[in-house]
Amino acid sequence: MKSNVYFIDLRATARENFPAKLKRLMETAGISKVVKKKDLVAVKLHFGELGNTAFIRPVYIRKIVETIKGLGGEPFLTDANTVYAGTRSSAPRHLTTAIQNGFAYAVVEAPLVIADGLMGRTETAVTINQKRFKKVYIGSEIVQADTLISVAHFKGHELSGFGGTIKNLGMGCASRKGKLAQHSTVNPQVVEEKCEGCGDCVLRCSQKALQVIEKKAVIDSKKCIGCGECILICENGAIEIQWNQAIPVFLENMVEYTMGVLKNKVEKAFFINFITDVSPACDCMPVNDAPIVRNIGVLASTDPIAIDQASVDLVNLEPALPGTCLTINTGPGEDKFKGVYPEIDWKIQLDYANELGLGSTDYELVRL
Repeated sequence: MKSNVYFIDLRATARENFPAKLKRLMETAGISKVVKKKDLVAVKLHFGELGNTAFIRPVYIRKIVETIKGLGGEPFLTDANTVYAGTRSSAPRHLTTAIQNGFAYAVVEAPLVIADGLMGRTETAVTINQKRFKKVYIGSEIVQADTLISVAHFKGHELSGFGGTIKNLGMGCASRKGKLAQHSTVNPQVVEEKCEGCGDCVLRCSQKALQVIEKKAVIDSKKCIGCGECILICENGAIEIQWNQAIPVFLENMVEYTMGVLKNKVEKAFFINFITDVSPACDCMPVNDAPIVRNIGVLASTDPIAIDQASVDLVNLEPALPGTCLTINTGPGEDKFKGVYPEIDWKIQLDYANELGLGSTDYELVRL
């Protein structure tokens, strides 16, 4: 059976501005069936790293908050701390970053709650009994919430090919322990001929697993946690993932964590993807490169797999914008994410999620 995925483009008129159109999208997609009076509603989003500007505009989040309140729910905005050395690695820094990026209460009209506490250790173990994990570790505030609304910025991602609802839930809701477990197979290596010994990766490594020896970066595999921060920060491309079984395993890990997040949210979860500012890398970067395709629109669904499948299909139908990092697969119908990350088979996350019964890749796109 096909799942409905509802879609709006970014056109607006004097009779219906874009925030009003966004509210109509949510109402048509069935948010009222998910949010009930007095529900504590976790709105899971990415506040963006300082220096990144591709994250979802706070004014759009305010309309989502307003819609939830109109149904009698009590929303709070939330995300979990990071494992890398950025501006969101502890609750104080995370909250400060969120406010600096525009998510203050005066703007979004909802409180901010870091889901896994002060240092990423406030977690709940959820039993799933799957092939990668028997238990997964999720930020407790998300587990305890009555309802979960995922609001994902759909973009490229250096480990998963693309990041959408599955990434927002599986990786984004995991505690520090849970994130480390998912990244445990992603082992970077230094390409010496590309390394200039600048030391940027050393400064960004949260585990002090990197040092510069004889003008070349060296990774201590015993200290490395596989977070991928050094891969992102190196402008010379001198640090790469060891492309073996690491990425398929990582993607399955992430999907099993998504399963854990949704386990106690049966018929109490709702998913929104913003296909805007489709940057080639994650919002965890302290910078965002030029979007690879035009701004397309917003999707909403109660099926987390269908909404990601529809999102990637809509992106791939587009011609690439000129002047971006994308130099192959630039035509309509060509795989843009494979163009940016040729080694990553992003389909693995959708196929495995489908196998676990989290949703369906078979969908009906309903244009509003």
